[in-house]
Amino acid sequence: MRTIQMTLDDDLVKTVDRVSKQLHTSRSAFTRKALREALSRYNLEQLERKHRQGYERHPVTAEEFSVWETEQAWGDE
Repeated sequence: MRTIQMTLDDDLVKTVDRVSKQLHTSRSAFTRKALREALSRYNLEQLERKHRQGYERHPVTAEEFSVWETEQAWGDE
């Protein structure tokens, strides 16, 4: 693990300290978890963006999924 220095607004530090205390964790542990979650959200957003761009370049055709229509089981039969 590595120690780094960050500059944060006073209000943000106070809020992080308050919530960290409520969660019985340290400021560092709380911040590590928040950064991991932010990076995870960022990665997901990037995958969704790539997915959307792929469908914009190659839109779904009407025939693409129609072959599976007879295989659907809706449970009402």
